[in-house]
Amino acid sequence: MAYETLTFDVDADGIALLTLNRPDALNSFTVTMARELEEVFTTDAMADEVRAVIVTGAGRAFCAGMDLSAEGNVFGLDESLQPTAEKLSEHLADPAKHPEYAEGVRDTGGKVTLAIHALPKPVIAAINGPAVGIGATMLCAMDARLASSKAKIGFVFGKLGIVPEACSSYFLPRVVGIPRALEWLYTAEILGPDQALEGGLVRSIHLPDELLPAAFELARRFTQNRSPVGTALVRQLITRNASVRHPLEAHMADSLAMFYSSIGDGKEGVAAFLEKRDPEFTSKASEVPDVFCPSDLR
Repeated sequence: MAYETLTFDVDADGIALLTLNRPDALNSFTVTMARELEEVFTTDAMADEVRAVIVTGAGRAFCAGMDLSAEGNVFGLDESLQPTAEKLSEHLADPAKHPEYAEGVRDTGGKVTLAIHALPKPVIAAINGPAVGIGATMLCAMDARLASSKAKIGFVFGKLGIVPEACSSYFLPRVVGIPRALEWLYTAEILGPDQALEGGLVRSIHLPDELLPAAFELARRFTQNRSPVGTALVRQLITRNASVRHPLEAHMADSLAMFYSSIGDGKEGVAAFLEKRDPEFTSKASEVPDVFCPSDLR
């Protein structure tokens, strides 16, 4: 599918490169970009030939935040509504109730990060330049973040009198801890790559020309000779069970995941280990079993 604000290319190893492609506007975020990103993560990236996704920006920026030049409510929200938590909950349970909430109330960045969270494959950020506002918060839902030496990251919402979005109140503290998340949000300062590394937001810093090669190398390490179903289950178990109320909930999901993986690719994995050869896994991420309690929020 052709996109207006993005490009999406998949190489022979199944590594997809998703590029935010508004370089003249520093890849600033628009409602159109939000819709296209959600589409990519719920359709294109779900294809079984895709093993992992790398996200980067065209030109000198990753994403300079929301495009504040848009007319009306720059976040695309319907100011004629008076939303309530009860009505929003009803909409999420039954989209036919309060359909105006889908476009007029729900945070566009949150829809994107929820789609990233639901993808059963590794997602790696290659932060090639400034990543501000939604450009910073969308990073928090990804599995690994590599930064260029020219990267700058800013949770600048306090300067605009608004709050962090894109489910970052969930993801950011899990990545960097509550005290550091609060400090970065209170000060709204622009972080250099060294600060982001020291704070645990990024895993490594690279020269600009070495950033994408390093991201592709990491993606291959995540996916080559790995079971697609096993990888999907690992991602789901870690991202979901990190916040369950009791370890018994994790035990239940672990048990089902171990059961189904052991009778699937696990048989080939054990045979390959015993025969001292590379495994030839045949599962597909689209076949990942449901191992979570039906009441668990997806």
